Amino acid sequence: MLKIFLTGAAGLIGGEVASRLLAAGHQVTALVHQNRDIRANDGSSVTPGAVVCGDVSKPLLGFGKPEFDRLTAAHDLIIHCAATVRFDLDDDAYRQVNTGGAANAVEFARAGDMPLLHVSTAYVCGTRDGPILESDPLPDAGFKNGYEKSKAAAERLVRDSGVAFAIARPSIVVGDSATGAIRQFDTTYAAFKLIAEGRVRHMPARSGATLDFVPIDHVAGSIVDIAENMRRAAGGTFHLVSGRPVPVPVFTGAIAAFPQFCQPTLVEPEGFDPASLPPMERRLFRRVAGLYASYFQRDPHFDDREAQGVAGRICPPTGPEYLYRLIQFCIEAGFLRDGAPITERGDIPVPAAL
Repeated sequence: MLKIFLTGAAGLIGGEVASRLLAAGHQVTALVHQNRDIRANDGSSVTPGAVVCGDVSKPLLGFGKPEFDRLTAAHDLIIHCAATVRFDLDDDAYRQVNTGGAANAVEFARAGDMPLLHVSTAYVCGTRDGPILESDPLPDAGFKNGYEKSKAAAERLVRDSGVAFAIARPSIVVGDSATGAIRQFDTTYAAFKLIAEGRVRHMPARSGATLDFVPIDHVAGSIVDIAENMRRAAGGTFHLVSGRPVPVPVFTGAIAAFPQFCQPTLVEPEGFDPASLPPMERRLFRRVAGLYASYFQRDPHFDDREAQGVAGRICPPTGPEYLYRLIQFCIEAGFLRDGAPITERGDIPVPAAL
C-alpha cells in the first residue's frame, strides 16, 4: 500500500487515477483547487482518504508551513497531474501553472524525501515527425503552442531537480477504449464538435498527418502501474500512447460516416488562408479549431516500449471501430446532435489510398 499525494485530482485524468489507486488499495490524499467534486471517468463519485484545497502555482502549494510539513511527512509518493491544458493562454499563465506547478511539486517531493511521478505530454516533441523515442532529448524549440512549451520546460525542471522522478507522457487523451465514454468534453472535443457539425468546414492538414488518440483507461491504468513500480521506473520517461496513430483522412472519414455530420475539406497549409473563410467560420477557426490545427499537420510515431516494460500494458486498438465508439458516445451524451444511426460499424470508410 502506498500513501500517495495526488495533484489535479478533480481533473479528467486525475479523477480516474484517484479511482484506480483507491481500487488497488492505496491511500490517496487528493489536492484540488476549488472543485472538490472528484469523479472517475464513468461519472461515479470518488472518495479519497482526504481532500485538501491548494494551489499548485503557489509556493508550498498554497499551504502554510505547518500543514505543508504535515503533508510531506505523511506520504511516500507524489503524482503531479495538475496542469492547464488550454491552448489560448498567455505565457505568464503557463509559467505559473504548468512550469511553476512542476517546480512546487518538486519541492513537495524534496521536503518529504519521496519520488515524483510527473504527468507531461507526448507532444513535448514539438513539430518532429517520424519515430519519437522515450529516450530522445527534449527539444529547445519547435513548439506550436504555449502548452507544449511549458510542459517541456516543466520536464526539464523535473529532470534537473535532483529528486527521484518518472515522467508519464500521454498523447491526445479521449474516451474509454471499450465504450468511448468521456466524463467531460473539452480541449480536443471542442474543435471536433465544430468540425463535425459543419461550423468549421476547412482545416489545414498535411498529407500523411496522423493523430495519436489514446483511451483514458490506458493512460490512467498506466500511471497507476508506474506508481506501483517507481523503483524500476526511476529516471524514466514513458509514452502513454496508442502506438497506432490514425491518419487524418481516416478520422474525417469516420465523421462523414454519420449522415448528420460534415466531412471537412482538408487543405495543404501552404494553400490555407483563414481570411478567405466565411465570417462566422473564420471567427470559430481562430477562436477554437485553429488552436488545434497544428495536430493535423504532424506525423509523430511515439515509441512506447519503455512504458510497456514497466506498466505491462499495450494500448487497445484505436482504429475506425474505436473512432465510431467515440462519436457514438458523443451523440448519446448529447454533446453532438443525433441523426440516422449507422447500422453497420463496418460502414466507416477507410480511404483506399491508405
